[in-house]
Amino acid sequence: MQLTIESLPEQGAPEQLILLLHGQGADGSQMAPLVQALRQHFVQAAVLAPDAPLADAAGGRCWYTGADPAPALTALQRWVQAQQQRLGVAAPATALGGIGQGATLALALAMQHDGIAGRVLAFGGDYAALAPAAPRQSTLHLFHGEADVVMPVAGARQALQRLADLQGDATLDTAAGVGHALHPALLDCALQRLQTHIPLRTWQAALGK
Repeated sequence: MQLTIESLPEQGAPEQLILLLHGQGADGSQMAPLVQALRQHFVQAAVLAPDAPLADAAGGRCWYTGADPAPALTALQRWVQAQQQRLGVAAPATALGGIGQGATLALALAMQHDGIAGRVLAFGGDYAALAPAAPRQSTLHLFHGEADVVMPVAGARQALQRLADLQGDATLDTAAGVGHALHPALLDCALQRLQTHIPLRTWQAALGK
């Protein structure tokens, strides 16, 4: 996959790795607003936004065709692990984010490979294919516009309830009047979650569970 954006710390080795996946019909440059926001708060993070490997029929790039992200998971898993090895950042210090199709793919990867990333930031994703078990080593942060007509917010609310029933570690932030976009209100929510949310696994370890 070609890297459209690779933002590295000005000095020293990366302490965090943030990998961002664009939506269908776009390319890595779509993630620039999130990259800029992250750079201001995580100066020692490496932030990467690649182009998806497939050409989309309507223009731009896509991660997979059809509704099933499964065919793209093996290649994405290998790419994520290759970047972790290249930049010397372990899986718990890795965050995997995306919008639309990219968010759906990030969630699917975390479900299939628990712990490949410590956090997932899913903006306007499709949660219909959630696995029967929630990941234990990954925290899932869902962000959704209340006015999203591409992926209605009802799916995000159902996903949050499903993950809660499975005792998964998940959050949901929504923004009124916001559609299917990386809106500043949702970006602020993502930054707050990254900076303040203590993963459930950390609490459980402290309590000896």
